[in-house]
Amino acid sequence: MAIYTKLSENNLKEFFLKYNLGKLLNYKGIQEGIENTNYFIQTDKGKFILTVYEKRVEEKDLPFFMGLMKNLFDANFPSPEPIINKNGNYVTEISGKKAAVVSFLDGSAKKNLNPNDCHKIGIQAAKLHLITKNLTGKRENKLSVNSWRKIYKKVQKNCSRIHLNLTKTIEKNLDEIENNWPKNIPSGIIHADLFPDNIFFKDDKLTGIIDFYFSCYDFYVFEIAICLNALCFEGQKENLSFNVTKAKKFIDGYSSIKKLTEEEKKSLKILCQGAAMRFLLTRVFDYLNLTEGALVKIKDPIEYLKRLEFHNSVKDYKDYFF
Repeated sequence: MAIYTKLSENNLKEFFLKYNLGKLLNYKGIQEGIENTNYFIQTDKGKFILTVYEKRVEEKDLPFFMGLMKNLFDANFPSPEPIINKNGNYVTEISGKKAAVVSFLDGSAKKNLNPNDCHKIGIQAAKLHLITKNLTGKRENKLSVNSWRKIYKKVQKNCSRIHLNLTKTIEKNLDEIENNWPKNIPSGIIHADLFPDNIFFKDDKLTGIIDFYFSCYDFYVFEIAICLNALCFEGQKENLSFNVTKAKKFIDGYSSIKKLTEEEKKSLKILCQGAAMRFLLTRVFDYLNLTEGALVKIKDPIEYLKRLEFHNSVKDYKDYFF
């Protein structure tokens, strides 16, 4: 989430005439995140989130995202409900861009997750994988292993501006990841961006999972690899450490709903390296290609370089849990 498209009160009042959501009372831009423009909206009928789609979100993918959120909401999963406009559509235009409105979820993101939080997230990740098992819609993961070298080539010349050894490290790891990427392990729809700022808690209860705009069809265990990277490291980037207790609690939560196969477990190390590479490269790209005038907090790529170094030191999946 970020603010690339700056909207006035008049822009928003005109936009909300297209919905049956009452009179606009209040609005505020949300600066967290880096992908889309988001506004908190309050009308006399409730609270909502307006998302204006930017950058990596393609218009043809929007029906998949809307359908996924609607299916999850209807299955009592703690996700936002997409709101239809007066024409019966989920997607509307504002300032020449596609946009959508979803329900507001109570709670807030935690800066510091504890092991019990990770257990709850593991349960919800597995439930998402089961709920979506029979959905007919699919979306390719456009930020999976086949895309990473292309992203790297776009930033290769300037990587040294971030870290002197970054080019060498990326090239070495890309070769290893591409050569060892798994092929035939269980797959389905995953969230693909389960970071702490996309997970809400209230009074220690998990109340919401948001931001489904990277959701796609991929290995279920790639979701786990993303979560281990996003949820289970702590400390400053110079002294980043992996919290095995958090990882084990996450896996225990996930496994209480959906068991992992031996092949999935054996694939975990290379998928964790891949997940670290995916976020390292997109952060490098965003760091080197900041949109002028945008109100956005760019995330530090070095945090994921350190994660990648940790995964390189791991012998097998047991090192993550025990």
